[in-house]
Amino acid sequence: MDGEELVTIGELARRTGLTVKTVRYYADTGLAPSTDRSPAGYRRYGAQAVARLQLVRTLRELGLDLGAVRRVLDRESTVGEVARAHADALDVQIRTLRLRRAVLRAVAEQGSEGEEIAMMHRLAKLSDEERRRMIEEFVEDTFGTADANPELVELLRTAVPELPEEPGPAQVAAWAELAELTRDEDFRASLRRMAAYQAAERAAGDTTGLHHRLTEQVREAVGGALAAGVAPDSARAGQVVAGLTARYAQVFGRPDDAALRAWLLTRLEVAGDPRVERYWELLARINGWPAPSSLGPVFAWFTAALRAAA
Repeated sequence: MDGEELVTIGELARRTGLTVKTVRYYADTGLAPSTDRSPAGYRRYGAQAVARLQLVRTLRELGLDLGAVRRVLDRESTVGEVARAHADALDVQIRTLRLRRAVLRAVAEQGSEGEEIAMMHRLAKLSDEERRRMIEEFVEDTFGTADANPELVELLRTAVPELPEEPGPAQVAAWAELAELTRDEDFRASLRRMAAYQAAERAAGDTTGLHHRLTEQVREAVGGALAAGVAPDSARAGQVVAGLTARYAQVFGRPDDAALRAWLLTRLEVAGDPRVERYWELLARINGWPAPSSLGPVFAWFTAALRAAA
């Protein structure tokens, strides 16, 4: 290597910003072999060693392991290939760290302990596909075996929880609660009864769908009564009920009589599980959707008014 400047291990450490101990380790493992030795037997290094160690230091500071660094130096992989793979791995680590942070903040805000913390952490780590499968199993076990309202079944199947890349503690807590709710056997039994009722109605000829417009009309009429402080067993409540039963009779093609009111009361009671509304509230919070308006007080008043009018 005539004409090439050779430096000692101490100078090499100074030029690369590494410690002498680290340089010696890299040299011993072949990452930066010495170019020559002095008459006294000390290692001396050329420009190639300086360049290699500078690259080693940079790649290590970026988080690459020594195996990946060696593949780059030995030209088994390009810097671009290794960087891309490492960046992908970092994406996973960053998402994991964000989830851990959200779980810890949820724990701090709620004062969770023991099993609840472990459960929340376990559920937060599930992949999008694992969350989707959990919901699919829940829907299949409750509505999937009955010929229930197809619009509702499709809505349940497609409205899946999707935690964002950086979820907040409220979203993590909502996901944990939703997951527990889907595993609640009493809630599942309630939904199976709802599915069976819908299947019986469809077998009797009802193919009218989800009735969003009718629901809004109930909300408007009963909401007005609630705002005005109308008692469900009052004469004024009877007028509200009469207006709504007339609308139900029109939509479902039934006579507006006592049988319709009995049928409507059964329909409201079957669909009256408050956990259904909680399910959609939690799903909206997880996915960052607008919070749905509560229909619980509306249908509770309507049910009570129907009973009073019977």
